[in-house]
Amino acid sequence: MTKLLTQILCVVWFFVFGLVISSSQFDSDLVLESEAFLSYVDNNNNIIHHPHHASPKNASIALTVPITLIKDAASTGALCLDGTLPGYHISPGFGSGANSWLIQLEGGGWCHSVRDCKFRKTTRRGSSKYMEKVLTFTGILSNKPEENPDFYNWNRVKLRYCDGASFAGEGQDKAAQLLFRGQRIWSAAMKELMAKGMKNAKQALLSGCSAGGLASILHCDEFGALFPKSTRVKCLGDAGFFLDAIDVGGGHSLRNIYERVVNLQGVKKNLPTTCTSKMDPTSCFFPQNLINNIKTPLFLLNAAYDAWQVHESLMTKAADPTGAWNDCRNNKLKCNSTQINFLQGFRNQMVNDVKTFSKYKRNGLFINSCFAHCQTEKQDTWFANDSPRSGNKRIAEAVGDWFFERADVKAIDCAYPCDKTCHDLV
Repeated sequence: MTKLLTQILCVVWFFVFGLVISSSQFDSDLVLESEAFLSYVDNNNNIIHHPHHASPKNASIALTVPITLIKDAASTGALCLDGTLPGYHISPGFGSGANSWLIQLEGGGWCHSVRDCKFRKTTRRGSSKYMEKVLTFTGILSNKPEENPDFYNWNRVKLRYCDGASFAGEGQDKAAQLLFRGQRIWSAAMKELMAKGMKNAKQALLSGCSAGGLASILHCDEFGALFPKSTRVKCLGDAGFFLDAIDVGGGHSLRNIYERVVNLQGVKKNLPTTCTSKMDPTSCFFPQNLINNIKTPLFLLNAAYDAWQVHESLMTKAADPTGAWNDCRNNKLKCNSTQINFLQGFRNQMVNDVKTFSKYKRNGLFINSCFAHCQTEKQDTWFANDSPRSGNKRIAEAVGDWFFERADVKAIDCAYPCDKTCHDLV
């Protein structure tokens, strides 16, 4: 089985990172496949091993949780791209965590063209027909105190992602038989979970990874508004701080994608008016233009050299038609001094963009100088003996200290290559 999975990974690697693409439009369409690749790596510890980051030999068996489809979603049109019901996985809380809730929003890129979305609806990221019927809960979703010390006994929910616009779209394309109903899916899921007991929560945390991390930022104040002031409500964006950055060709690869997502899926009407009253809708899909106006406490967890952004925003094949950045793109150790300086500029932009945000006591930060992506869902990056650290704190400890207000957490790593605790993907 391991051999077969390894072969599958190699095929995915070839098509995502090795295929020579002549069309720049098709190159941008590889966003979904690249996101899927990184998710694959993150969630398969038994296939990809960093030699000095090996998993414990006696690791306990992880919790598996079945999918629940939201039956009432059809009545409000809160449906996946293909018209199927959205879903989630829930592991009930127990003991002292029975009235505490953690909602994890699934990530998985975006679709920004009719062609792209039509492909997406034939996958688990656009249809519940193709979603796994059972998911493994690890990292921040684990039910074991030795793996998830602060949230292990909470009600833990993973909301599946099947709209392609970070749960923010509103519209449809009848000719292409596509529904853009991300905002409705968000609302239907929250309604169902509130009815299942979340309305009685004493504590609640909205989290998410990648496109789900962006969604947790976009919906943070909406989530906070669901609860009375007596409830401790906070949000966590993991690898969701996507920057409006200049790529190696001098263009704006990610902005181009976001502009098409926002226009195609009718995202504008669901973006915060605190931003859209001053900026164009595409700019308001970038967290850097949102975070300073979010009132609900928010924690930003991000790799300063986010692996997805390095590959699919900064060093796209369209931005680098001659392949001058290929070696650096696939292995940071092969970057020359000019290329490293470019990457340091990206980190500097991220650090500058959180300066005002970090001044608010309610907010938290953990920006480590790693080439990683999504660090809450994978056990070895969330909480293990060799997990990434800032100072002497692992990510789970930093998030817990911030949420429970045991300490202020505003951790920003020194620049690469100073951090020796990283679990890098590049």
